[in-house]
Amino acid sequence: MTSIDDIRDNFELLDDWDDRYRYVIELGRTLEPMPEEEHSAENKVNGCVSQVWLRKLVDRGNGVPILRYRGDSDAHIVRGLVAIVLALYSGRTPQEILATDAVSVFNEFGFRDHLTPQRSNGLRSMVERIKTDAKEALAEAS
Repeated sequence: MTSIDDIRDNFELLDDWDDRYRYVIELGRTLEPMPEEEHSAENKVNGCVSQVWLRKLVDRGNGVPILRYRGDSDAHIVRGLVAIVLALYSGRTPQEILATDAVSVFNEFGFRDHLTPQRSNGLRSMVERIKTDAKEALAEAS
């Protein structure tokens, strides 16, 4: 998986939004395949116009929960946005997830001005889902 820092660096190199859109789509192609049985109602993210699924996997190996995700979408551009969200949040502790401001990262990438309101709402829905998972993992760890 591409790191959020690598994505940030690559975005800085791409001036044209057509090139940035192509890059986002390419990021979606790098996602780990999601088994068909994980395309379930439980994993579906509500609030997205496109179909989006996020599968949470919790690793409690060192006593501190680490949240990992698999994700998928039926739309190419959204699949790329899923890849960006996962680069930002997957493999992190609940505390790290709750401390990460996705909106500032998305604004840094220019998404506010270049995504439709529906796509922006979908991004927010994905982030809200992951932050809710982080709060639940913290509550379970207490």
